[in-house]
Amino acid sequence: MGEARSTLRIDAAPQRDVPILVMDGVLDGSTYRTVRDTVIKAALDEPRAVVVDVNGLSMPSASAWTVFTSARWHVSVWPDVPILLVCGEPAVRRAIASGGMTRYVPVYPTRLLALDAVDGRPLPLRRRARTELPAAAVSIGVARALVTNWLTQWRKHELVPVAATVATALVENVLDHTQSAPVLIVERYRESITIAVEDCSGRLPGRHEDADRGPEVVSGLAMVSALCRAWGAIPTSSGKTVWALVGHENLL
Repeated sequence: MGEARSTLRIDAAPQRDVPILVMDGVLDGSTYRTVRDTVIKAALDEPRAVVVDVNGLSMPSASAWTVFTSARWHVSVWPDVPILLVCGEPAVRRAIASGGMTRYVPVYPTRLLALDAVDGRPLPLRRRARTELPAAAVSIGVARALVTNWLTQWRKHELVPVAATVATALVENVLDHTQSAPVLIVERYRESITIAVEDCSGRLPGRHEDADRGPEVVSGLAMVSALCRAWGAIPTSSGKTVWALVGHENLL
């Protein structure tokens, strides 16, 4: 028989346009991924911040708190949304701080103080476009055309060649390795462009060469790595999002 799953409830209580995730139950090995992926999913909507109220959480091991640093790590480069905790118990806050976690995920005694900290953070000015593509080869050409159109509208036409190439590789990767309809996301923030593709497969990607055709055949993600400033994969409750960040140093 499989290990029994602990009880966990997560409710959303947004305030001041900031999502507040109220968690109640047990945080352990059976609920770790649910907590992590729920926090990540909230961050991918690109709010000013994500606030997590952990007053109702209990855990058999203090190491379970690392779930929040894991979530923050996954979104630290893109979309770079801060994660804040709310905990009313001084002893628990000290325990969280003693593990060094507050360097990445600050903890506040009340929701009001957490929201006040969020209000002091300027809201990034982003331009974003998102569309679902069909699970078919035609999506490769459609993705290139959409990237070209969006970046031209945003007056970043000089980044079209590299961004369109990266989008092609990410969409091809979804079509080749999953049964998903890819979701294309393109975002401008300051002078950089992020290209992201969502799919419904929980298997995280990795770079590799073709074992049958030799080392000269390089995977799409190896090409993405060579073309962009940074790339990564974010697990979500429905699958994953693979993203790549390009800037002027990546011009083709």
